[in-house]
Amino acid sequence: MPSAFPTQFDVLVIGAGHAGCEAALAAARMGARVLLTTIQLDTVAQMSCNPAIGGVAKGHLVREIDAMGGAMAEAIDATGIQFRELNTSKGPAVRSPRAQADKKAYQLWMKNRVEETPGITLRQDIVDEIVVEGGRAKGAIAKSGWLYRADAVVVTTGTFMKGLIHIGEQRQTGGRASEPTAENISDSLRALGFRVERFKTGTPPRLNGRTMDVAKLKLQHGDEAPRPFSFLRDRIEVEQVPCWITYTNERTHEILRANLHRAPLLTGQIEAVGPRYCPSIETKIQRFAGKERHQLFLEPEGRHTREVYVNGVSTSFPPDVQELMIRSIAGLENAEIMRYGYAVEYDYVPPTQIWPTLETKKVEGLYFAGQINGTSGYEEAAMQGLLAGANAAGKLAGKPPLVLSRDEAYGGVLVDDIVTQGVREPYRVFTSRAEHRLFLRADNADRRLTPKARAHGLVPDARWKRFEAKEAEIANATALLPGRFLEGHSALQWIRRPEMSWSALENSFPEVRALGIGAQAAEQVELEAKFAGYIARQQAAIDRFRRMESRRIPARFDYATVHQLRAEARERLEEVQPLTLGQAARVGGVRPADIALLVLALSRPRKEKAGQRE
Repeated sequence: MPSAFPTQFDVLVIGAGHAGCEAALAAARMGARVLLTTIQLDTVAQMSCNPAIGGVAKGHLVREIDAMGGAMAEAIDATGIQFRELNTSKGPAVRSPRAQADKKAYQLWMKNRVEETPGITLRQDIVDEIVVEGGRAKGAIAKSGWLYRADAVVVTTGTFMKGLIHIGEQRQTGGRASEPTAENISDSLRALGFRVERFKTGTPPRLNGRTMDVAKLKLQHGDEAPRPFSFLRDRIEVEQVPCWITYTNERTHEILRANLHRAPLLTGQIEAVGPRYCPSIETKIQRFAGKERHQLFLEPEGRHTREVYVNGVSTSFPPDVQELMIRSIAGLENAEIMRYGYAVEYDYVPPTQIWPTLETKKVEGLYFAGQINGTSGYEEAAMQGLLAGANAAGKLAGKPPLVLSRDEAYGGVLVDDIVTQGVREPYRVFTSRAEHRLFLRADNADRRLTPKARAHGLVPDARWKRFEAKEAEIANATALLPGRFLEGHSALQWIRRPEMSWSALENSFPEVRALGIGAQAAEQVELEAKFAGYIARQQAAIDRFRRMESRRIPARFDYATVHQLRAEARERLEEVQPLTLGQAARVGGVRPADIALLVLALSRPRKEKAGQRE
């Protein structure tokens, strides 16, 4: 075995992308000594694909990460170049923030946060092998020759495990363009007994914005009053950069259809499954053959570059086809491609092999987060990283597990979905995946999660004091409204009117204006008053959900003792090893009749069940 590195660490995090950075920061906030390794220091927290954070449901995740002390929201607030609130014409449950980022500024901001955080050692090295002793992860061996010793290991390798890039018939190893791969980690995981499979993702070409004819493009501005992602900020004051919209056309589709025989995704060159909800342009023109055009968003990659991301044409077509495709589009007739789009295949570990804490079932102290779990997206990765880092450090410190329930966070929906259902394609979060959307709003993420994260040691004093002050404002306003009247109606009744805003209420009720509560607190009081009836009904549904979640299933429960349980249900339950009846009911292939049998089995006296096993 190689020589041990001079320092013994508590937590080793392998990979410094969005998951790895949040994992390292979370573990360090809890007092752990952390080593964060990366293949390339210059690409810490790199935005491999679109230069943006947030979006529908994804913005909810960012707010939840922030509520638990994570860094992603602060990073985009500091480096965003255009901010937009999505779905403002719809209900509050689906409104979500999104921002274009200055890609390089975001990456440098996050790298600096990691570098300046006490307890984190950042190191450029490629890990080859996970070290396991006595069934526990104890570190890793790297190409440098060092054995890095740690009592917990978090793997956040993104698309770098045996990454293979495709541009037409050209194939080259790489987890990202011009970067090497982590070739040996997945072999190490297979040797430990993990099932490893392949997924595919892709990225579009980038253009020189100077060569676009913006007169032919539809301008898209940010919000006049941009809203911060982080609960630590009250406002965003920054000059915003415009984006543009254009469309493919029949000529574009003719070019692509004529060259489908050269698309690696369709020739069999790429065998892995790609993301259904973010398909390549070659998939779009086949799946939606009757559609005359597809919308494209032209998104600047920063303030100090003219590079533009073409959102909507992810592709692995050969370079000459990409040139023809781009120049067939209105406004891009003379556009110069600076980087060609490509597809990348990579190894992932099907996530039914991990617990809801993100610790693996086969190796104690080994955690997976991000794309290694079959997910896609910066936001999904960052949330998993935070939870994995917190649980790795928390377990070493003797703390209870940090597990988010489906009724309290989109992070809970995300983790429960992947560990219970598994993944058949790269997973992304949607508001439609959540049963309790009105509770899981982007605006109240701190109220849902900051107290829980504080109890776990993830929220520092300054953030907690700000949260307490906001809660006091909400309590004061909530207590005042029912007792102030105008024209025979209380202030509470007035604010419940659809057309009434908080600012209008303040103009009508001097006592309310005298409270001087902040915008965040006012929003909470107004929304909870307006939607009180809906919230009460959803609370009843949550109470029913929690009753099912409270019925625990013993660890390593023997499903063979459940008579008449179907073979498929037994197989799936043994694979997932659900912790509660609620989770068991969500396992794919398990029917209500199977749950009824399981309820009966769990209700039998322990002595009777023990006798059956004998």
